[in-house]
Amino acid sequence: MLLTFSIFIPTLAGLIILFVPRKMEILQRSIALIGTAVAFALTVVVFIGFDGSTSNYQFEENWTWISSLGVNYHLAVDGISLFLVLLTTFLSMLCIISSWGSVKERIKEYHFFLLLLETGIVGVFCAMDFFLFYVFWELMLIPMYFLIGVWGGPRRIYAAVKFFLYTMTGSVLMLVGILYLYFQSIDPITGGHTFDILTITNQCNFPMGTQIWLFLAFGIAFAIKVPMFPFHTWLPDAHVEAPTAGSVILAGVLLKMGTYGFLRFCLPMFPGASLKFVPVISVLALIGILYGALVSMVQKDIKRLVAYSSVAHLGFVMLGMFAMNLQGMAGSLLQQINHGLSTGALFFLVGVIYDRRHTRLIEDYGGIAKVMPLYASLFMIVMLSSIGVPGLNGFVGEFLILLGTFKANMAYAVFGAAGVIFAAVYLLWAYQRIFFGKIVHSVNEKLRDCSPREAFILIALIIFIVLIGVYPEPFLSRMEPALQAVLNRVQDANAMVP
Repeated sequence: MLLTFSIFIPTLAGLIILFVPRKMEILQRSIALIGTAVAFALTVVVFIGFDGSTSNYQFEENWTWISSLGVNYHLAVDGISLFLVLLTTFLSMLCIISSWGSVKERIKEYHFFLLLLETGIVGVFCAMDFFLFYVFWELMLIPMYFLIGVWGGPRRIYAAVKFFLYTMTGSVLMLVGILYLYFQSIDPITGGHTFDILTITNQCNFPMGTQIWLFLAFGIAFAIKVPMFPFHTWLPDAHVEAPTAGSVILAGVLLKMGTYGFLRFCLPMFPGASLKFVPVISVLALIGILYGALVSMVQKDIKRLVAYSSVAHLGFVMLGMFAMNLQGMAGSLLQQINHGLSTGALFFLVGVIYDRRHTRLIEDYGGIAKVMPLYASLFMIVMLSSIGVPGLNGFVGEFLILLGTFKANMAYAVFGAAGVIFAAVYLLWAYQRIFFGKIVHSVNEKLRDCSPREAFILIALIIFIVLIGVYPEPFLSRMEPALQAVLNRVQDANAMVP
């Protein structure tokens, strides 16, 4: 029951916190940290015990939940979901640590919602029953809404409502698709309808017209979550207004629920339609890459710049996924992990400087490398990772994506490579304006460098950034069998097309 404990221990910790007296803030924070640390430790055990030589689902738990509706409590992980689960528990633990000094109001409620959010996201990645999956998918909305709406910036209510409405719209479309699949599937044991994802995937053999409608129902929901162009407009507002931990979780793992949905459902269940939509998805991904980079260049707010960079990076993820070859898909999945580490670290870094100055405007800084040398050094490493410099994690993911895309369509690869150049432009230019030159504002002369707590968070992230950049084999070897199984279904569908 490792997966069950990994999912629900954070919520259990959150419920305990609700009964702790409000004045005992250190105890509340400690319980939250212990809950996330235990969940992370359990997922590390899952990672160590995972057999990377097979595409089979592992650590499976399957119990009858609502027998009359064919609903089971069914959990499992494979090479696709393993790293997303690990990333979620890792970032959640760091978010609790980062909030230790920055969140000072309604601490009890803040930690409860943060822990509930972790449960929802890990549950999405582990659920192998559509009913259970949808419960976790919707559960995630509630804590994120409150984290933005209560602890966010000046326009937090607008951002929270916009995030909620966008996601709910996609969720309703996906629910219609789930219900259609439910009534088209038969449980081989009971003879009734079932929500079991594995059973439905094996029985999916729809005509092309049906596949296209189902792909749209699921795909739009996932495209909003990614977010792909033109469904991206909720993201900058949510990122900018969210507290630091909310931005980290939002960028680090919540966006990956969309890309995970494409890999888990759209490609293996509707392979014919997936092939039909390759040009559309690829073009939208390229637009996202170039648009996100160009808009990032003109941002005056450093947090909004990082937010728009996510649109560009997730465009790369979608481009590699729909290259429909193993290199592109492996790069896509690895880049999801890379983006979670690098952009999560960037939001942590923005939070560090915001806690000191309470401004995110680039023009309010300049020359602060002189007074914050450690902060400037850590920022530089993370920035180079986001750009994709060799030796760091971003390079491996982008290289594999461009390699796979080049094999599929040379023109797409050329435009994608231009996005890499633009990323270097907006990040290096922002770094120059923040850290180099003279200190124009006298208040910046008294800024204190990273505290041990802040340095610990960033160094923990940088360790994995360097590890993946230097030795990605432990990650890729566990991903590829599951990705190959998805690719085989797509290729089989392609072979059946006259």
